[in-house]
Amino acid sequence: MLAVVTGATKGIGRAVAERFVREGFHIAFCARTESEVKSTVVALQALNSEACILGEVADLSLQADVMRFAESVLKTFSSVEVLVNNAGVYRPGSVCTEPEGNMDYLLRLNLFSAYHLTRALLPRMQAAGKGHIFNMCSVAGLKAYPGGGAYSVSKFALEGFTQNLRLELMTQGIKVTAIQAGATMSDSWAGSDIPAERMMRADDVASAIWSAYQLSPQSVVESILLRPQLGDL
Repeated sequence: MLAVVTGATKGIGRAVAERFVREGFHIAFCARTESEVKSTVVALQALNSEACILGEVADLSLQADVMRFAESVLKTFSSVEVLVNNAGVYRPGSVCTEPEGNMDYLLRLNLFSAYHLTRALLPRMQAAGKGHIFNMCSVAGLKAYPGGGAYSVSKFALEGFTQNLRLELMTQGIKVTAIQAGATMSDSWAGSDIPAERMMRADDVASAIWSAYQLSPQSVVESILLRPQLGDL
């Protein structure tokens, strides 16, 4: 069985890849930094020596890189059981004052990467009549907040894409789940003075994803809303 995870060299993506490889899955993942991709391949292989690990360098804000990664996955593996669209970036700001191009970039990375990769891999799931797609949405895509800017807009759009995908695929045996995560300890918070214990752990998000995946074919968790115990930051 194969789990495809984007942005899997750190944070939530890394925790998800580690969880699935421990559970016996093969893993295909991508990230932008070659050295981090190579070290992650080694680390995942150490967790399960029998797993096939495919790590690709790709900038998913570029459609050409998305399609190149998808092609590599389809050439290497015969089936796709799980797709976790995790790649994304957080940039605080205001739609009225943020730098020109910020909205375009965040939409390309946070929304269009999931859109294009899902469409490229979906035929394999449809041919098998099963599969599970997880989109890394956010609490920022549920309610506007000061400083959300283009990031919040991109996550609202990803939420809409996820809901439409769920509606279209529900009769084809393919599950779709939105992960609406609050503040999680990752590189997005690097350099902040917020203590780690005030945020969620990445492996908690990975555990929630794994739990949703384990349900019987006739049940689906449509959304998983996770927040720090003390609330949003």
